[in-house]
Amino acid sequence: MKRIISLFALLGGIVANAQTSFNVTVSNSIKSDRTDQPVVIALQKYGEVQSALVKQADGSEVPCQLDDLDQDERFDELCFLVNLKGKESKTYTITLYKEGSPRTYEPRVYTEMLMRNDKVKEKNKHNNYIESITARGDCANSYNLQHHHGVSFESELNGIRIYFDKRQTLDLYGKFTKRLELRETQFYTSATQKKEGYGDDVLWVGNTFGLGAFRGWNGTASTMIEPVKSRTQRIISYGPLRTIVELVDKGWKADAQKAPVNMTIRYTQYAGHRDTDVDVFFNHDVADYQFSTGIINVKGSEEFSDKKGLRACWGTDWPSTDTVKWNRETVGLAICLQQQNIVKEVPGEKGTQGGDYAFVVSTSSDRLSYKVAYCSANETFGFHSAKEWFEWTKNWKKETEHPVTVRF
Repeated sequence: MKRIISLFALLGGIVANAQTSFNVTVSNSIKSDRTDQPVVIALQKYGEVQSALVKQADGSEVPCQLDDLDQDERFDELCFLVNLKGKESKTYTITLYKEGSPRTYEPRVYTEMLMRNDKVKEKNKHNNYIESITARGDCANSYNLQHHHGVSFESELNGIRIYFDKRQTLDLYGKFTKRLELRETQFYTSATQKKEGYGDDVLWVGNTFGLGAFRGWNGTASTMIEPVKSRTQRIISYGPLRTIVELVDKGWKADAQKAPVNMTIRYTQYAGHRDTDVDVFFNHDVADYQFSTGIINVKGSEEFSDKKGLRACWGTDWPSTDTVKWNRETVGLAICLQQQNIVKEVPGEKGTQGGDYAFVVSTSSDRLSYKVAYCSANETFGFHSAKEWFEWTKNWKKETEHPVTVRF
């Protein structure tokens, strides 16, 4: 009898722990196969969630992660990745628990912020990990507060750092093989690591957009993120399937004739992706403001534009001189904007270094979104000509316009 009672008590505990369970059907509307497609479930209506389990129809477990976007110690979203053949649909069972802790999986993304530590013996190796940093607007040199000059993140295919200063430029790390590397190289690859096949900085960015930095617009040219009351970089999510980092600029005088704005730029990097999602939020309606973004005109680059928000280039130049001295690097860059946000496309200056392929942009509300992507010709798994790269960007835009559909 005691065994029966104990069994019922155990089952009752399991039922109490399982907050809810439901099925989700994910469908691919296009003919092309899709891999690592994100499925994101908002959790607000499910109350407090502490753990989650995702299973396929055959009962096998699918890695997932829970994210606290507003940092209030309550998870806001569940994310998992799916692979679908052309026109295929799959059904998954999601179980949410109000107790426990998030399940652990092998990380496929990485992010870090580091303060310099002169006591470590290895050159360019630092271990003062931080999660957030804020500098006042009158900070003399925020660029040099952090190792590698700002937050960095990566998937198996890419690696990006964002400068912690008025430029907020995205600088790029090129890889030879698909793997996570930034924890080992910290964006400054040693000669020994280079011989072992690690990647390195592959782009000179200067004061340009680099890969899709978001800036102001004064009517004739892009403007930096200044003056501000303060600027912040912070890590929202470490993975294992996506990293989320945010840049927060408070009291930004984006237009000298208008009220200051508080702006948050969220960068989301999914595993298995060379593209990065960019979401820009403002603290009030900015319909009467204009902004800018774009990609650097790599010296002597070849450009492609569909005149509807997709713009790309392919070019070769010396990377930054503050890293290991290597050969010139060839990269492909791309940005994809929603057409309703484009005021105009600004022609690039051909054959010059330091210019941009720019867009003037606006929004009818308090937010806008776009995507950026890049490749390095060093990749054994990627692209090695402008033709290949531009063709990929066209397919990328098509997939962006036809995301997988989620029904539950």
